[in-house]
Amino acid sequence: MRYLIDIGHPAHVHYFKNFAWIMLNKGHEVFFTCRNKDVTISLLEHYNFKFINLGSNFKSIPGKIFGLFYFTFRILLIARRYKPDLFLNATMYSAIVAWLLNKPHIALEDTFNMEQVKLYLPFTNAVLTGDYEHPFLGEKEVRFKGYQELLYLHPNYFKPDKTVLKELNIAENESYVILRFVSWNASHDTGHKGMTLENKIKAVHSFEKYGKVFISSESELPDELKSYQLKISPHKIHDMIGYASLLFGESATMVSEAAVLGIPGIYMDNTGRYYTLEQEENYGLCYNFSESLGDQLKAIELGISLLFKADLKKEWGLRRTQMMKDKIDVTELLIWFVESWPESFRIMKEDKNFQNRFR
Repeated sequence: MRYLIDIGHPAHVHYFKNFAWIMLNKGHEVFFTCRNKDVTISLLEHYNFKFINLGSNFKSIPGKIFGLFYFTFRILLIARRYKPDLFLNATMYSAIVAWLLNKPHIALEDTFNMEQVKLYLPFTNAVLTGDYEHPFLGEKEVRFKGYQELLYLHPNYFKPDKTVLKELNIAENESYVILRFVSWNASHDTGHKGMTLENKIKAVHSFEKYGKVFISSESELPDELKSYQLKISPHKIHDMIGYASLLFGESATMVSEAAVLGIPGIYMDNTGRYYTLEQEENYGLCYNFSESLGDQLKAIELGISLLFKADLKKEWGLRRTQMMKDKIDVTELLIWFVESWPESFRIMKEDKNFQNRFR
């Protein structure tokens, strides 16, 4: 079988890497298309996947409308040459291409940016989502017990590598904090501003009293913060998160990554994410705040109190253990779902407990 996976965000490379390796080892073929966003290309190159870079995303509204047609047409040309049997991802471009070629398309969804969902939903065959509370996507929705971050951070596939500490010049039990700032250029980021520069600086100076501070940023940092910029290979970021004391910032994905690794996370976004809300409400693994100036200051104060807390990692480790008791190996589920398609769709809709065999 041949599978085409379109990458819309660097995290999507991680979502599908274990799936791709396992499928390749089984004799299947896997091919990626992508846009040149952040560290997407370097990740695909590092993992030695076959891919075609379709160029950079368009940032203006007219550009995004043009991009819908442009990227869809490019993927159509590639698909006609590559001849995939099935398409995977949550991007509208490949969903439309799959529909045009009368091939099945399986989407993964956790952002619930409805302007994008409404574009790809008519053209996809199934949408895999976590079973946390979120908007219902209709009869195509299939809920699983987990988060998309468990596709690559489930203990069956990942254990943080301590050698990253030496690269960072960090002692084994030394405290450090990761701050993550996003560029706010995605279509679902319209109207968002994120943290003010003043509060970014305040957060850095507050947290560095308790350990080293590293900043991961999608956009260029101002001069005041450049000395804190994180400089490691992109594929090592999860090793680094796994030994951090705190993940703080504007990325829901990275806060959720910290949560499933048992590391405290603080997330700021006006719209929030359904999965980080569950991680806070059900497991106490992270905290959600808005982008308001008042909440920015509250988030910094909370970060200080967490860093001051004794046995912080031990406590979060226990919370993570409780969370993992409720979740499955999402990669194992995905492999079965794809290989057993379309019968897998019927089974999952009829038997909600079938997925428990993927623990």
